[in-house]
Amino acid sequence: MDIQLEKKKGLRKKHIPFIAGGIFVLIVVGWLIFGNHAARLNVESDRVTVKDVTKGMFNDYMRVQGQVQPINTIYLSAVEGGMVEEKLIEEGSTVRKGDVIVRLTNSMLSLNILDSEAQLAEKQNFLRNTQVSMEQEKLNLRKEKLQLDMDVARMKRKYEQYKQLYEEKLTSKEEYLQAKEEYELAVNGSTLVMERQKQDSIYRGIQVSQMEESLHNMRQNLILVRQRVDNLNVKAPVDGQLGILDVEIGQTVGTGERIGQISVLSDYKVEGMIDEHYIDRVKVGLDATFERQDKNFALRVRKVYPEVRDKQFKTDFVFEGERPDNIRAGQTYVISLQLGEPAEAVLIPRGPFYQTTGGQWIFVVVPDGNKAVRRNITIGRQNPNYYEVTSGLEPGEKVITSSYDGYGDIQELILK
Repeated sequence: MDIQLEKKKGLRKKHIPFIAGGIFVLIVVGWLIFGNHAARLNVESDRVTVKDVTKGMFNDYMRVQGQVQPINTIYLSAVEGGMVEEKLIEEGSTVRKGDVIVRLTNSMLSLNILDSEAQLAEKQNFLRNTQVSMEQEKLNLRKEKLQLDMDVARMKRKYEQYKQLYEEKLTSKEEYLQAKEEYELAVNGSTLVMERQKQDSIYRGIQVSQMEESLHNMRQNLILVRQRVDNLNVKAPVDGQLGILDVEIGQTVGTGERIGQISVLSDYKVEGMIDEHYIDRVKVGLDATFERQDKNFALRVRKVYPEVRDKQFKTDFVFEGERPDNIRAGQTYVISLQLGEPAEAVLIPRGPFYQTTGGQWIFVVVPDGNKAVRRNITIGRQNPNYYEVTSGLEPGEKVITSSYDGYGDIQELILK
């Protein structure tokens, strides 16, 4: 008969792996709860750049690459449309004001001008004939008045004779009254003629004034019409250098069409492209300098363009005082643009770390130099050499300013 054996109680070998796994889990959980969470990374000391935090004068300026350009550019446009007949000056040539650059031809304009001149000549002749007629009418009226004055004198003499005869009873009353009536009629007729002459004189004065004004306008119009022929010659409006001339012989050019430009070389300006980050700080009148031929030259901001393209905006600088020798359009200068007055501040040297952190945090080296810990900071202004630190750092501390690429979320750097 089989006897059932009683199972032994207690620890067996097969239980050991499970117990060890549980202990490991407890250790990990304990480290996560009570241990140091900071992610660490070992780095070689000679592979990082350590700089001192200092306190000093912060010079608020920035570097701008500028290109020399003519002080002004004048565009050439065709005042009258036509076909290009001749190009007298080529691109790059120096021109003087009034030089003919391109000659156009327009047969329809020539016909229109001839027709306008004929019409104006006809109207001028008509106005002159009218003036002659008015003068003749004026002479006729004067002649008529002379005749009436003579008639009045005769009637008056006759009337006085008949009045004397009538008083002496030597003529009839009827003859006396007829003489009186004829005299009064002559006087009234002369008065009416004088009134008509007065009105005619006023009317003629107004009419002549209008005619003279009309003639003046016609002559001015004729001058303008003739100038249209001269406008077929595209001339240089200023002294300078012909930059672009975008026409070819035989090409048809429309009225007002732009065909080229002239660079005014009496002076120069410097055009610079500035990052949009500074658009609120760059103002007209700010001072700037650049070094050329071992000398410093002064500039001033003349114009700030409001349009932003490719995250940059354009700014024009003009010279203040002396210009460099042999200055030429197209030359490039590195400009120091002064944005504000120097002020005392906490400073750290510029470095590649900024591209990763955006100036929001930095690794600070502990006093013993064995490690660097991550710390939040605030950076204000910056110039080509320094960042202005407004919070988070104190003078005398050391920071790592080299690149942070590959550090990720590392909280501590162990320096070896």
